[in-house]
Amino acid sequence: MNIPSDLKYTKDHEWVKIEGDVATIGITDFAQSELGDIVYVEVETLDETLEADEIFGTVEAVKTVSDLFLPLSGEIIEFNESLENEPEKVNSDPYGDGWMIKLKCSDLSQVDTLMSVDDYKTLIGA
Repeated sequence: MNIPSDLKYTKDHEWVKIEGDVATIGITDFAQSELGDIVYVEVETLDETLEADEIFGTVEAVKTVSDLFLPLSGEIIEFNESLENEPEKVNSDPYGDGWMIKLKCSDLSQVDTLMSVDDYKTLIGA
């Protein structure tokens, strides 16, 4: 299982990459493997400002639909539109081409509340 050490993680199985005040967010390799074949990614919150832990979208797999929870507060400034036609990128490359949104963070101190790679490995029993 791929769990990059340069990212932060959430208990909801999202990963976060911070670059300045912009966070790139997606779901982890563990999450996509648990969901199975992803057939649709929906994010209707583009250009909206949300608080941490609010739902920013959903991921639909063959057998289930899961909510996506925002790990940090801020404005959603970009959605990975390639997922509209190729949602399977989340399965094949969850940390690369399968990223979901970019967020302009409103409170970077919240990054300290995210999980380290070791904490995330403990959570999933890796």
